[in-house]
Amino acid sequence: MVKLSVIVPFYNVQSFAPDTLRSLRTNTREDFEFLLVDDCSTDGTSEILRQAEREIPGTAVIRHERNGGLATARNTGLDAARGEYLAFLDGDDWLAPGHFAGLLSAMEDLGCDFVRTDHVQCTGRARSVHRVPVGPRGAVLRPRDWILPADRSTGVDYPYAWAGMYHRRLVDRGLLHFTDGLRTAEDRPWIWRLHRHAESFAVIGRLGIFYRRGVASSLTQIGDVRQLDFIRAFDQVIEETARDEEAERLLPKAVRTYCAVISHHLGSIERFEPAVARRLRTMSGEALRRMPAAVLNEALDSMDAERAARLRRVRRARVRAGAVQGEAA
Repeated sequence: MVKLSVIVPFYNVQSFAPDTLRSLRTNTREDFEFLLVDDCSTDGTSEILRQAEREIPGTAVIRHERNGGLATARNTGLDAARGEYLAFLDGDDWLAPGHFAGLLSAMEDLGCDFVRTDHVQCTGRARSVHRVPVGPRGAVLRPRDWILPADRSTGVDYPYAWAGMYHRRLVDRGLLHFTDGLRTAEDRPWIWRLHRHAESFAVIGRLGIFYRRGVASSLTQIGDVRQLDFIRAFDQVIEETARDEEAERLLPKAVRTYCAVISHHLGSIERFEPAVARRLRTMSGEALRRMPAAVLNEALDSMDAERAARLRRVRRARVRAGAVQGEAA
């Protein structure tokens, strides 16, 4: 019987994949399986994975015939997974030895739906610890209770799928798959869904995940059209939260977070290709106009002056453009 399935998507990370795979080797156990999803890599990643399949116990490579993005690759792994528990790792990150065994032991003791862990962010030679923004450690909690408050960082603001472990019953309930085709922010609808619908979780104070930041090929570093998928992702968060039985209570958090992410991208708009920057402004204005007006106004009033002004300008620009088009018609 497979106790744990670890899903690891790879795409054109030949420089980093060896580190990732070495760390998997230090996490092997006879009842663990490692599902390496090659998302149609075009560099030397595929050969590195084929070698790992021969050398690392419990490893299987699944290759996509065309690139589908991180969400789709994770879903491929989920569909193939046989484990009672599931975990994720990205193809350019790495683990401390024995991390998964320790995490699994803690999760079995707690008996909850999922656990979340802190992580170490690695930018070049710099290291910094990033902690789950949930206070109690080692206690079973109700996920819904850790969505709010709207104006502080909470469990849904720590969306990293690889920073935790998940029981198979979440797959059976349709809670663990990602929105197919999302190229960025794929973990935002996912983490909101977990916190709204899972029954229990816990935060474990162990540092075993090393997250490589600033990789040139990462979507967080690329200013092309794929970055705009964050709008589709957060539209989904808003739509699904609006249908929740506690929508009135939860929507202010969803809207405020969406506004903060839009403002972040507009504040660094120079990194986008010119055509993408224009689309970003247009799509951001349209997104703001789709939000519930009263909730949006409350969110803007609660933000700092710079971010609120940036968002109001974009919203006004779209309203003016609509009025001019109406007069022309």
